[in-house]
Amino acid sequence: MKKNLFFIASGLIGGMMALGIYTFIDKDEAVLFPSYSTPVHSVNYSGLPVEGALDFTVAAEQSINAVVHVKTQVSVNPAYNPWQEFFGYEQGESQVQMGTGSGVIISGDGYIVTNNHVVEGAQKVQVTLNNNKNYDAEIVGADPSTDIAILKISEKGLPFLAWGNSEDVRVGQWVLAVGNPFDLTSTVTAGIVSAKARNINLLNPGYNREIFPIESFIQTDAAVNPGNSGGALVNTSGELVGINTAIASRTGSYAGYSFAVPATIAKKVAADLIEFGTVQRAFIGVSISDVTEEIAKENGLKEVSGVYVSALTVGGAAVESGIKEGDIIVKVNDRMVRNVPELQEQVSKYRPGDKVNVNVWRKGKMQTSIITLKNKAGNTEIGSAASAPEGSSVLGAKLSDPSEKEKTYLGITGGAKVYEITTGILKDVGLQQGFIITKIDNLKIVDATQAETLLTKKIAGQMLVIEGYYPNGTKAYYEFRR
Repeated sequence: MKKNLFFIASGLIGGMMALGIYTFIDKDEAVLFPSYSTPVHSVNYSGLPVEGALDFTVAAEQSINAVVHVKTQVSVNPAYNPWQEFFGYEQGESQVQMGTGSGVIISGDGYIVTNNHVVEGAQKVQVTLNNNKNYDAEIVGADPSTDIAILKISEKGLPFLAWGNSEDVRVGQWVLAVGNPFDLTSTVTAGIVSAKARNINLLNPGYNREIFPIESFIQTDAAVNPGNSGGALVNTSGELVGINTAIASRTGSYAGYSFAVPATIAKKVAADLIEFGTVQRAFIGVSISDVTEEIAKENGLKEVSGVYVSALTVGGAAVESGIKEGDIIVKVNDRMVRNVPELQEQVSKYRPGDKVNVNVWRKGKMQTSIITLKNKAGNTEIGSAASAPEGSSVLGAKLSDPSEKEKTYLGITGGAKVYEITTGILKDVGLQQGFIITKIDNLKIVDATQAETLLTKKIAGQMLVIEGYYPNGTKAYYEFRR
């Protein structure tokens, strides 16, 4: 009996000691040993969607039938091998490379938007619909500055996507990427908008080819891979809010982020290419940069936001509207512009001749200017005239007479302006677009016709000396043999 009592007492004492130890630990280290007495059903998962709240099926079904598979053929000449010539072998024949991408039908009569890099240099383009029908496609036009191109197939009654307003897209909202990655047709992936107005320096400038990169990408975490280029980025309503263009990756495959040209840019470029065959690009006529903390402090801005005007183009739209160097652009037509990509996106929506209200911060006060946008040639014309004024072409450069405003600003009475420059001697010696020739071999130049005559009649091998000014007033000399 005593033995049994001993065991009972020992058990009670052990239990009390265990309880005391647990209580001690529970009091001092509650994070490590939490209480489980709270019922599971009382945990609040606020913010998580309930079943059925996220349904992408309608948007996916609408998009799949309007997204096409784009296949291209490009002829590539093999690299030159001097040993082939040395041993008497002929240079190899050109080879055909196949490329693939995606496109989005934007009208029932067969217009398709895709990326310029998908079809650039292609001799043949073929489009496959989601119903497996194949069509030969015509390249209507392309714009390297935005990486957008337009194709056309001969068909009617096609399913197409309606343009959405990418300006209404918000960071954090759901989007779908639809395309043909790795030749896998009709692929849909989902993600959220990670950021807007991204400039990733994807597009290379080419001033001699009139390429002025406009980058204001929508960044998402929807999975995009090679083959998705030119495909659709849609919202949950099935509206086209972007054209998938690039990924951020060290391997060439999806690594977490993808980028799309916003619909605001793609829609306008598409309309221009369909109507004119070329983009009617509008310019404010300013040199700009993002506002820094130092600039914001110097100008009394409460936020580090806006676009700083560092210089003005002679005869440009900004000068005529009263914009000044040192102004900070904060709004275009009541749309906030926090950085350069956002300003580029806003201006890219308009054509030369359009008027826009621009709000600028100047000396501690908000000012409003009405700007009549111009084309690269410095006028408000659209159509084929917008690309460049009529002029001469010699030594790889196209010449025209400088405007009266340019002559007044530079203090000259004549000259010949290089408004376009391609492969040739002038480009090789470093002469750049915009240069105004005032003298050739010390002979004063009156106009473009005279300059062309002098440059053309020079005998091959003779030395030439050209002098003149750039639009900012910098004087330059170029000496070379013709």
